[in-house]
Order: sequence, then C-alpha cells, then structure tokens
Amino acid sequence: MVEVETKIQRYDSYKDSGVEWLGEIPEHWHATKVKNVFRLVTEPAHSNNDFELLSVYTDIGVKPRKDLEERGNKASTTDGYWLVKRGDVVVNKLLAWMGAIGVSDYDGVTSPAYDILRAKVKIESNFYHYLFRNSACISELKKHSRGIMDMRLRLYFDKFGDVIIPYPNYNEQKLIVDFLDDKTTKIDEAIAIKQQQIALLKERKQILIHKAVTKGVTSSAVDMKDSGVQWIGEIPEHWEVKKVTHLFNKIGSGTTPTSGDNRYYDGKYNFLQTGDLNDSTVFKTKRTLKERAFRDFSSLKIYPKGSLVMAMYGATIGKLGILGVKSATNQACCIFGKPNNLIIEYFFQVLLAFRTEIISLGYGGGQPNISQDLIKSLRFPIAPLSEQKEIAQYIETASTKIETAINLKEQEISKLQEYKNSLINSVVTGKVRVC
Repeated sequence: MVEVETKIQRYDSYKDSGVEWLGEIPEHWHATKVKNVFRLVTEPAHSNNDFELLSVYTDIGVKPRKDLEERGNKASTTDGYWLVKRGDVVVNKLLAWMGAIGVSDYDGVTSPAYDILRAKVKIESNFYHYLFRNSACISELKKHSRGIMDMRLRLYFDKFGDVIIPYPNYNEQKLIVDFLDDKTTKIDEAIAIKQQQIALLKERKQILIHKAVTKGVTSSAVDMKDSGVQWIGEIPEHWEVKKVTHLFNKIGSGTTPTSGDNRYYDGKYNFLQTGDLNDSTVFKTKRTLKERAFRDFSSLKIYPKGSLVMAMYGATIGKLGILGVKSATNQACCIFGKPNNLIIEYFFQVLLAFRTEIISLGYGGGQPNISQDLIKSLRFPIAPLSEQKEIAQYIETASTKIETAINLKEQEISKLQEYKNSLINSVVTGKVRVC
C-alpha cells in the first residue's frame, strides 16, 4: 500500500450535517446547499471565436477536446457555446450521475448541453473537484437527477443546487487540496507502475506463445526452413504450413434472430455472441434461444462442444474461445469445427500468436472487419500431431503462471483505487483531519 507520511487524525468535535450521505462533519465546518456556494452561469461565446473547446469526461474530468479527438466528434462551430473560466465547475447534465463533472483548469467554451457553475464565495475550486467526483457524492447526485431510467437521468441545477455539501473555510480547503494532490499523485504513480508491469507480463506471454508455435518447445536443436509467409518467418523443417480450409472440415457462422422478439429469446439453447468470448473456454452464454428461432432462421445452427470460435468484427475483433457447451452463434463469430489431424487447443494458441497480424489484414475504419473468406485463405505453421499436445500443454502451464501474476497485480490496482476513493471521501467530508 502507498505510504501516507502525514498522520491522519480525527477532528476534536463533530456535529450532524443533517443529511445521510454526509453524516457528521467537523464542528467548525458548515453544511450548506450547492446554490449557496455556486451560481449557474450562461455566458454565450461571440461569433467566430477561437476559444478552447472543452468537454467533461467521467474518467478524467474537464479536458480540451482537441487533445481527445478520438472520444468524440469535433464541433463545426462554437458560436453560442457557454464560456468557461478557469475554476468553473462543468456539469454534463446527462452523465453527472456517472461522474461526468469536474473543475476546469482552462479558459474556453463548452456545449450548451452542459451547466457551468461559478463560485459565489471564496473557495479552493479543487476541493469541490475532489468532492463532486467522489463516489459517495456521485451517488447523492444520482438521487437528485430526474428520469425514468439510468440512461435518461438528467441533473438540473434546480435539483443540484439543493444538494447539501460541506463548506470548510478557504484556508482549510486549500490544505486539504494540497494533501490530496500529494497523496493521490503517489497512488496514481503506484498504479501506473503496476499497469506497466501487467503490460510487460502480457508481452512476455505473447512472446512465449509465438515462440512455441513457430519454434516448438523441444530442448534439442532442429533444422529450420522459411515458412514462405512473411509474418511467420522460419519454422522447424519437419513442420508444415497449411491453409485453414485444409485444417477443418467445417467452418461456419450464425445469425441474430430479431432483437427484442420474445418468441426467440430466453429458451434452453445457448446463444454465443462475441461479447461472451474470453480467450478461454466458454461455459456460459449471456443469452439463450427458443426452438422457434431455429425454425424461423435457417442459418442458425448448434455447434458442438469443443468448437473453436473467433470474433470477426466489432470491438471484440480477434477474441477467441473454445465452446465448453453446445451453442448457436451470431453472425460475427467464425466457428472452426471437425479438425483434420489437429488438436483444437493447439490451433487456439496459433491464432492467439498471430492475432495482431490477422486483424491487420482486415478492412474498415476504426474497427476493422475480418471475413470468413479471409480467415479461410490464411496459412499457419502446423506441427506434427505428436508435438501439438506437448506445445499446447507447455503454453497452458506457462500462461497460467503469468495470468496468476497478472491477476495479483490487478487486485493490487483495485485495492489502490479503493484506497484512493476512500481517502478522498474521508478527507473532503471531514472524517479525518489532515492539518
């Protein structure tokens, strides 16, 4: 855990804030409504302005749109957008309940779909940045949002303004911000180190798999030959390079019955979608089908347990899975069945090794597609059947050790993130004293 050098203590005395989410606050703090600290401002930018276009994101707060173009479309004009001053709170009314709120470190403009809050009293703005983006406060903001379901919730200022928040004096706000800036920076640095370690472990796993399926795992030296495929390189002389269509007697796909039609869904037949693929064995699908779906959609077929599946497009392109249960699939899945002198677990590792190269052959924009015809035309290095099981077992044993190490790092990151959130909540609500 990250070392916190400053000794954290309780304040001498507390009082009831009057609201459940805040609980007790230090005796000398005030509990007041948001509208007593902030006012709603609507200052439209003049025509043909060149101000910085800002957006607010759930994960990183308020940032210039130009630095994050991939996150959204660029506005053709910012005429009539709201002016934002450094220190203003920017609220995405549609996503505030998810944490899309934060203090701007920039002067600029932002969409009229956002609310701009400006301080009416002297504050250290980043104190409220920490407060409003903390999970406990976000839960309270959700309660004050209007809408019949989560994705339609809106946080309007007439409701936001009534939320009770803590208001320590300015000097104490500043000390709290200095403390949290220091501690959260150290936590973030520790998380970044662990993320780098995870990236290195994943790279190590990929190298291990690639080496095993192109060089083998025998300790004795073997003669090598050119595979004839640029992205494969050399392979043992006694191995072959085979086309996918020569490796399987059946390569197929599926389809998706009409979405939302209760006549087809929630039945007894598994229905695999690319989101179910986990680069491992799939034992359960999120959706199931009724028998009628197979009568009305002839391209739906049940594939047997042990079939190999690869996602051909969308956000999950290249994802793999081996069916641990019989299942139908949607049209985004390519299913390999009835192998010829081939161990499925071995070929699964071959596809993992060359996933990046396969995806690079796809077509389309930001999310390329790979077709069945493309997959069928590909050639891969294939070891003799006698070596395939040895290679698959070697990779599985070595990969399991690496995955265990990755899982431990991910758990450590999760604990650090929980600690960071708990620390911020405890400090900005006065549960612990830092000065």
